[in-house]
Amino acid sequence: MKFRYDLPMSKSNILITGTSRGIGRAIYETLEQKNHNIIGHASKDHDDDMKSIAADLSVDNGPQYLWDRALDHFSGKIDVLINNAGIFEANPIEQDDEAWLANWQKTMRINLDASARLCRWAVRHWQERKCEGRIINIASRAAYRGDSPHHWHYAASKAGMVAMTKTIARAYAAHNIYAFAICPGFTMTGMADEYLASRGGDKLLADIPLGKVAQPNEIAEITAFCALQAPPSMTGAILDANGASYVR
Repeated sequence: MKFRYDLPMSKSNILITGTSRGIGRAIYETLEQKNHNIIGHASKDHDDDMKSIAADLSVDNGPQYLWDRALDHFSGKIDVLINNAGIFEANPIEQDDEAWLANWQKTMRINLDASARLCRWAVRHWQERKCEGRIINIASRAAYRGDSPHHWHYAASKAGMVAMTKTIARAYAAHNIYAFAICPGFTMTGMADEYLASRGGDKLLADIPLGKVAQPNEIAEITAFCALQAPPSMTGAILDANGASYVR
């Protein structure tokens, strides 16, 4: 299939997870402004003007419910999947084994397992329709650099997301199915605010050569480029957005 450089001018059906705040909300608003058909997702119902599906990705039937509802919303056709939903909860190793394992498994279910299931359904959807499709996974700098002693599970989940993205890109490029991952560093969201404060925000900022954390709209613009304009030869690309705090 020849790449359509006019893709941004045609409407795409786009499913975005985790749109209730932060990066996900910025992605939703950015793509909506570009005149595309968007359906978002939140863990529970939100009383605002955003079109979204409430689904709990931590339970077994949550991802399936979200995918099925999104397909219904778009009359059976999804063009782009953006996996952004994730949690970032401390999991100290000093806890008892049961609590530590429960926190590990919850993070994996939401951050990695749900994304993997949605990616699988998306790939099968595009294979069956014999059409182009795009996956953008919002990972993290932690996938490469690691994270705090309380966040082994978060770093591991994001590293898994990066490896999954690369595998999808290699496996299905010939089917016109393209996959990208974006690895932000600290981004000015509610999730990062608490972490920055807990670890001495000024000291952490000193580790960022740019001198500031990213804004959600910056990550949103990178995501929009991958979803709508990135040429096929970019498939498998892992894009960093961390103010040069970790350069690979």
